[in-house]
Amino acid sequence: MFTKELDPERGIVLAESAESRAGTAIHMMFVNYDIAVLWLDKNKRVVDKVIARRWKPYYVPKQPAQYIVEMHCSRFDDYSLGDLVEFI
Repeated sequence: MFTKELDPERGIVLAESAESRAGTAIHMMFVNYDIAVLWLDKNKRVVDKVIARRWKPYYVPKQPAQYIVEMHCSRFDDYSLGDLVEFI
């Protein structure tokens, strides 16, 4: 939030204590650029993904998720639904 751009080689992982749709919803208020978003279940499998557009009110995953990964839009096609994601 309030940054001018996102580094293509970096991202952020947000973790919830349990899987949920409402608990992993995001908003794009005050974000001045689009981002790629992955929602992962408790096993870190991609259950939904979207290009989140700047200033759009909110996004909710189609399936319950426990992790949210936010990254540069250029990384969107690197992941598909069902992929397992490893955090390093």
